[in-house]
Amino acid sequence: MVSTEHLTHPIEPLFDRESRILILGSFPSVKSREVSFYYANPTNRFWPVLAAVYGEEIEDRAAFCHRHHIALWDVIASCDIHASDDSSIRNVTCNNIPALIEKTKVQRIFTTGRKAWNLFAKYIQTEIPAESLPSTSSANAALKFDDLCRMYAVIRRYTDETD
Repeated sequence: MVSTEHLTHPIEPLFDRESRILILGSFPSVKSREVSFYYANPTNRFWPVLAAVYGEEIEDRAAFCHRHHIALWDVIASCDIHASDDSSIRNVTCNNIPALIEKTKVQRIFTTGRKAWNLFAKYIQTEIPAESLPSTSSANAALKFDDLCRMYAVIRRYTDETD
């Protein structure tokens, strides 16, 4: 049996009133918890995929998200977890995602990875349409970078719209 520890989500959601999409992961990785920012593991392809989708270099990740009306958070508020292993997650408490949505213009929710999608579908009640995108983790090596870029391109449909 792998040892787990009970952790509370340490990172505030990244959003503003103009956020149009919400991207939800499951729970921050060890590296993300260390630096208090989303998708911080250098082997995670999240930021390179978004840079390719938007055709720009991302120097300031928070500024990039605000400029493109992207909110980031995770489904899980607290859980038992071993390191960064989603498959070890147990005893889940979810974040109050509907309360966050009320503070924004979010019109679409995307989850990154199967665990985030399964927990979102099971525990979160919202009228906002949602869809699952594949994990950008290096553990999801079955999908190549170009495949991820093609699949993540859907988010531009919602962030590029004008009011």
